[in-house]
Amino acid sequence: MSSDDLENFEAERELHLAQEYQDVAAMFRYAVETERRFYLANDVAVNVTGDAARPVIEVELTDAWVWDMYRKSRFVPKVRVLTFKDVNVEELPRAEL
Repeated sequence: MSSDDLENFEAERELHLAQEYQDVAAMFRYAVETERRFYLANDVAVNVTGDAARPVIEVELTDAWVWDMYRKSRFVPKVRVLTFKDVNVEELPRAEL
């Protein structure tokens, strides 16, 4: 497989993923972004533990969709994310969906 073939394959996967995102976005209430992934979910719980110098952020998502072009199944019933970095949780407006 040449580098052009690989680039074309990845571009097709990314396009398919973007189209799938548009198809499923209306099914979810929240958009969640971490340093490694983007998620859509219907329930989000955030818990911050640790000390002020090094907080640990735990995010639990229920009924989620994961933005990852290499996963076979992007729909997952539960996701648990542990991170030291920023987490962005947005409630999606119902009118725009």
